[in-house]
Amino acid sequence: MKTRHVLPLILGLLATQASALVVTGTVDGTVTPDTRVSGWVVTPFGQPVQEIVGVPVQSNRFSLEIPITAPTARAQVALTPQNVSWPGVIDPVAVSGQVQAAELRFFTYRDQNNNGRRDEAEALNEVAAQVGRSTLFIVWVNGDVTVKANKGYVAALKRGWNAFLVDVGRAVSLKPFAADTAVSVRLNR
Repeated sequence: MKTRHVLPLILGLLATQASALVVTGTVDGTVTPDTRVSGWVVTPFGQPVQEIVGVPVQSNRFSLEIPITAPTARAQVALTPQNVSWPGVIDPVAVSGQVQAAELRFFTYRDQNNNGRRDEAEALNEVAAQVGRSTLFIVWVNGDVTVKANKGYVAALKRGWNAFLVDVGRAVSLKPFAADTAVSVRLNR
């Protein structure tokens, strides 16, 4: 009887760890040898809380592999209509269930001491990851949930990391981000 339960458990664990989210792209602007692109979990107000991943920019290119693991508890917030300030979201906002969430945004910084991580003295500069006119949006949730907002915004989120391309016009369209899609970020210089 016990062996019948072990196989589904193993298969479930393998399925949840099957593929990491990979974001590759180019950096537009003057890149110094110490420039890094990083992904940070931010508060609902946009303040960086936890660096999830960071890589050096080489030949104006980068490739970030978002870890499958959840952000730390201090980086997660209860997902409520009041704290959804995501790209394309316009009130009123509706959230279908109670989950914890963590929004990931992209930043660059100059790793001046070349230690492979950001230190307090190294300024963070937020950058948008773009594909044409669309903005890459990444969020982690601890359970399945749907977020709806004005102008047709509907984000059906699955447990774990979710990535969408958001295009804002008369209506808001979200389409799943494909790992083979290259993004570009523009340095604010």
